Amino acid sequence: MATNYIQAGNVVDYTAGADITSGSVVVMGNIIGVAITDIANGETGPVQIDGVFELPKVTAAVIGAGETVMWDVSTGKFDDNLATPATGDLTNGCVAVAAGANGDTTVMVKINVGASTVN
Repeated sequence: MATNYIQAGNVVDYTAGADITSGSVVVMGNIIGVAITDIANGETGPVQIDGVFELPKVTAAVIGAGETVMWDVSTGKFDDNLATPATGDLTNGCVAVAAGANGDTTVMVKINVGASTVN
């Protein structure tokens, strides 16, 4: 193994700037992650940056399976790609793997399928 190998990269350490609950979305620049455990403010904990997760969705958004989704930083939820991104929203990096209908509060999302753009 290479002497400079660090880790596989599907889970990374993250130092929290506020308390984070296990299962919560964590934004790290252009990367979306999901906290594996609770992480207290100022502590370092594991964040998964690969995989499919059931995550919060803007209730009124209609999302098709295979559609790119946007992390809406102001609502703390995923929205469809028809929404207009605002400052801080992450676009183009995640895809819904199942449809999310109007009224649904969650959607299954494959995170980090591409490089996200921070608006």
